Amino acid sequence: MEFFKIRKTIPFMRHALLFNVISVLTFVAAVAFLAIRGLNFSVEFTGGTLIEVEYPQAADAQRIRSLLSESGFSEPLVAHFGSSREVLIRMQLRPGQDTAMLGNNVMDVLLAADAGVQLKRVEFVGPQVGRELAENGAIALLLVIFGIIVYLAMRFEWRFAVSAIVANLHDVVIILGFFAFFQWEFSLPVLAAVLAVLGYSVNESVVVFDRVREYFRKMRKATVPQIIDGAITSTISRTIITHGSTQLAVLSMLIFGGEALHYFALALTIGILFGIYSSVLVASPLVMWLGVSREQFVKPQKPKEEAVV
Repeated sequence: MEFFKIRKTIPFMRHALLFNVISVLTFVAAVAFLAIRGLNFSVEFTGGTLIEVEYPQAADAQRIRSLLSESGFSEPLVAHFGSSREVLIRMQLRPGQDTAMLGNNVMDVLLAADAGVQLKRVEFVGPQVGRELAENGAIALLLVIFGIIVYLAMRFEWRFAVSAIVANLHDVVIILGFFAFFQWEFSLPVLAAVLAVLGYSVNESVVVFDRVREYFRKMRKATVPQIIDGAITSTISRTIITHGSTQLAVLSMLIFGGEALHYFALALTIGILFGIYSSVLVASPLVMWLGVSREQFVKPQKPKEEAVV
């Protein structure tokens, strides 16, 4: 399926150096923000208090969040838990405040607005648990990267695997750089979004790489830049359909998903946009500069032996 067909090949590789300079500068800026400002980790990683309450009717998470914020509680995280009547509230402890005191203060605010609310549990999440979550998240990220390298090396060739990983790490670091620069909260859903972006971005790289391999076999007289330009141009319509429909779904979560899905959808939005850029204008030039050639895909024809008379 194609919305349109481009008749003339777009010379992407003519500007490959410029695009990669922009990518390097963006990458360095993201790393600098991570080093200087760091990530604003949520309660799951830093430790804090979890308060579960139940309402007699469907609870309005946004209203609860507003009530707590207006009462002086800083950055409360409110989300439905299990059903529409159950709500999970996460927040950090103030200096000199214990978990029981925080739970009582929260319940005083909620009972003043709705006398039917019931407290189900109050738990303290220590920083040790947060440290384990961070370590497990890092391990998951490394395993995903390793799996992508093995898959691409088996399906294509090591040059494609290296290029795809560099491009995908480019996307991940830029997402983290945005969260460090704006000090957006980095939570477990955001970590899940980062892992999803890795898989999503490599899918676009695989599509382009597969077309590059096909064009090496079909365009026998074309140069490597011409083959890569042709492969990228031929997949533009597919890219617009796939990423456009995905972005519409993510934007709907970003706009209508509420506070619980806001940063998750925001991370996906950034990842999708930069995933398109990196697959086309980061991974493809790297493949070219690493020395991909037709001989790696097309076996040379053996000369026919002359018949002996």
